[in-house]
Amino acid sequence: MRGSRWCCCCFGRGGGGAGRSGSVGDDGLVWDVGLKAHASGEYSVAVAQANEALEDQAQVLVSPAATLVGVYDGHGGPDAARFVNARLFSLIQEFASQSGGISAQVIKRAFGATEEAFMGMVEKSWPSQPRLMSVGSCCLVGAIEGGTLHVANLGDSRAVLGRLASTGGKKRRAVVAERLSRDHNVADEEVRREVAEAHPDDPHIVMSSHGVWRIKGIIQVSRSIGDAYLKRPDLCSPAVMQSLCPFPLRRPVMSAVPSVTSRRLRPGDQFIIFASDGLWEQLSDEAAVGIVSRSPRKGVAMRLVRAAQLEAARKKDIKYESIAAIEKGRRRRFHDDITVVVLFLDSRCEGTPRRPRGRPDQARAALIDPPAGQSVSDVDAHRTWFRKRASGVNFRRLLLS
Repeated sequence: MRGSRWCCCCFGRGGGGAGRSGSVGDDGLVWDVGLKAHASGEYSVAVAQANEALEDQAQVLVSPAATLVGVYDGHGGPDAARFVNARLFSLIQEFASQSGGISAQVIKRAFGATEEAFMGMVEKSWPSQPRLMSVGSCCLVGAIEGGTLHVANLGDSRAVLGRLASTGGKKRRAVVAERLSRDHNVADEEVRREVAEAHPDDPHIVMSSHGVWRIKGIIQVSRSIGDAYLKRPDLCSPAVMQSLCPFPLRRPVMSAVPSVTSRRLRPGDQFIIFASDGLWEQLSDEAAVGIVSRSPRKGVAMRLVRAAQLEAARKKDIKYESIAAIEKGRRRRFHDDITVVVLFLDSRCEGTPRRPRGRPDQARAALIDPPAGQSVSDVDAHRTWFRKRASGVNFRRLLLS
């Protein structure tokens, strides 16, 4: 990490002047980015908006020696996901430089610092913006350095590896799915048990309503960045707390400690799918891996988004084309925001990292323009942030052709 030149691409930001340069077909709420290079191969990205304000955020940070991928799925609004998008990777870089490289401990420390910074912002801002008390974000990060892959997760976004099956003889080996992250969602019986064991004096810590399990009847995920009212009820007045959570809280009922797994990359590892739960609500791990393994690399993330939308249309007994005609906000009734990053792992990942295309002395910041009509203020803020973090390196803005 020390001395590395980084190329940073952010997705899901507010667009503006360039209009629908990245939109796909006739659906102005779906856009993607062309195939790009990273240290161990190539990657493909696609986004589908369903909420009135896009709550998903994502970023890919590339240097000649390392790659970082982040997918952040906000809830209660986009604020927490945008905050994570602006802070987390810079903290990972800072702590990795101090520690001599990326490690599970470095990533956990960066998650913790991001949570602390967000809570500090909420504490200062909630009197004028009380809704910030209930804003949060799931957080999925993948990091590859020196042939080692680290995956960290809060919430129910998911990373799934596509790898060659260990058996197959002389025949072409199948590509099988291996889940790399752990979902923190109380729909899972094991997670419900974990939450219940952490609160033995609260028999109603997890409640089922209309067949859906939620913590205190409010939220499905058990770990996140933010959600201050469920972690720091002392921050706000009793009246505000009562309006947000009708049940008195004895202690925090959510955590910001990520699950982290680390493994060496192996010759049979083909690709990793990083996606928000908008994808996994519609497709199984095996179905998603099958689509990627059978498809050309170019546009493969968009194929996953299309497959998820097709499944959402099938469940609602409508035609796929009908979804494209539904405006943002109303589309949330059919599917959630969907963000997909497919990271291909070429054979070089076991040896010398490949250098991303472009001048070695220039980092690149690519902001993918969503449909017209959204604010450009957050794009400008990110452009300023990248410049500050560049330490003199020149950035240029890359638009989709």
